[in-house]
Amino acid sequence: MPTIVLLGSLDTKGPEYGYLKSCVEEAGAVALLVDWGVLGTPGCAPDIGAAEVAAAGGGDIAALRFSREGSDTRARALEVMRAGAEVILRRLHAEGRCDGVIGAAGSGGTSVIAAAMNALPVGVPKVMVSTMAGTPQAGAAFGSRDLCVMNSITDIAGLNRVSRRILRNAAFAAVGMARSGAPPTEQDRPLVAITMFGVTTPGVLRVAERLQAAGFETITFHAVGSGGRSMEEMIAGGLIDGVVDYTVSELTDEYLGGVFTAGPDRLEAASRAGIPQVVVPGAIEVLNFGPRATVPAKYDRPERRLIVHNTMVSAVRTTLEEGVALAAILCDKVNRASGPVAVMLPLQGLDKYQQRPDGPWIDAAADAAFFAAVRARLRPDIPCRELPLNINDAAFADATAAEFLRLWAERRGPSRRTAA
Repeated sequence: MPTIVLLGSLDTKGPEYGYLKSCVEEAGAVALLVDWGVLGTPGCAPDIGAAEVAAAGGGDIAALRFSREGSDTRARALEVMRAGAEVILRRLHAEGRCDGVIGAAGSGGTSVIAAAMNALPVGVPKVMVSTMAGTPQAGAAFGSRDLCVMNSITDIAGLNRVSRRILRNAAFAAVGMARSGAPPTEQDRPLVAITMFGVTTPGVLRVAERLQAAGFETITFHAVGSGGRSMEEMIAGGLIDGVVDYTVSELTDEYLGGVFTAGPDRLEAASRAGIPQVVVPGAIEVLNFGPRATVPAKYDRPERRLIVHNTMVSAVRTTLEEGVALAAILCDKVNRASGPVAVMLPLQGLDKYQQRPDGPWIDAAADAAFFAAVRARLRPDIPCRELPLNINDAAFADATAAEFLRLWAERRGPSRRTAA
């Protein structure tokens, strides 16, 4: 029988969590209540109380309960309880007492619960019922793990015919996912991560096809910030055996203030882990924003090339100077690699926008400056293959896959998995 952890502030949401507990038990699972509330007495009896959560986060519940809404002390209290909830969830999972987790909250509670859920491994069912679903802040609130987010519709403040149905659905969903168990594996083939954008899709699909034919399993990450963060986290967690980083536009968004940044640590986990990696500067000239009206004025200028990719994404081309700076950023990260690494340069275009002969973002001078900067900055012992092809050409994708297979064959030390 699976155990579902219910993580909530039971001092303000006791009736709702009591109802969730009854639904989890009705669905045929054990409900384990963890209270992180700091305002007062819980409205239903927890299995793990707020004092234990506070202690796990390095705090004292008596001191934290002097916090006031909107104050620095309140923010400090939430941070302590978030840290403690992470420790508790990890411990319960290690003990085999967390087969899934459910949270229900508004904005403040979501920041605590979602962060704690993100401490659990990928694949552990995580159901977050939140008033933040669908808001502009949703991406930052829910992080980069595999949370199943449900819009609460109503505030988590009382039981009624709407909230009961939503909470019941959440409970049965979590139990159902926990009962499904892990999927059967295919002889545990080595897993290769590939990064993709809409404008690099043909090349990525071809690379994946070639690697799968060679006995690998592939996992593709959409380079929209959350995708890059998830990949870096999974590499750091030892879940990825190799990388073909085919699309690195998240570096550009981080450097120039675009919306699809994956943070300052992008393109670093594989270098630290020492796993084989092939780096292709796909879409590095693409700076991303939201709908057309959201493009900042400094980028919405006649001399800039701007493309409305779709109703949700507008793209601005980088300048020659920005491209040179990005080449330095990319090379500095690649140069830190402790394992097998190679760089592939598609001299006839980094994405569909540069497809010859009439791609809208073809800029021979800017491209030449970028490639020259890569040559000058890259560590001399790192192979750098230059091909007179577009990144989406089948021949370039095939050469990239072949380069990864070469690095895989030459890697030092035993691997956890072996390609067929």
